[in-house]
Amino acid sequence: MLQKDKDLKVCFAASSGGHLQQLMMMKPLMDKYDSFIVTEKTDFAADTKGIPVHYLAQINRKEWEFPFLLIKNIFCSLRVLHREKPDVVVTTGVLAVIPMCLFMKLAWKTVIFVESFANVNKGTLTGKLMYRFADRFYIQWEDLQEIYPKAEYIGGIY
Repeated sequence: MLQKDKDLKVCFAASSGGHLQQLMMMKPLMDKYDSFIVTEKTDFAADTKGIPVHYLAQINRKEWEFPFLLIKNIFCSLRVLHREKPDVVVTTGVLAVIPMCLFMKLAWKTVIFVESFANVNKGTLTGKLMYRFADRFYIQWEDLQEIYPKAEYIGGIY
């Protein structure tokens, strides 16, 4: 069995669905470090493969409850960060996890963003925001280098 690196605590954060599925492709990294997952609470059970998980409210910026759920997620993110004390956050987005990433950056912690595999030639709204402050920004399609010139192309994580 691989021994975990206990010196580095990593938060893997993503919204539910495809973003979480992409994040779970990084399971070997989760196993290597002291890790936990932050995702949205939905009616569907997420298979986090034994990794501890914390839940945020699922939000959609086009719904009327958006501001209230965002505020709820801000407080939930603060609670998780206080409890877990991660050194790094790795995220595939989207909106629900942005407060967590911002708090990590304010705490001088490392923020790593992986742009969505689903966007072949245009950036996501979350990606365009995160590009401004992520310490590392990875893209899965070479065409995105035009939109994110400082990003590192890593190929698909699938």
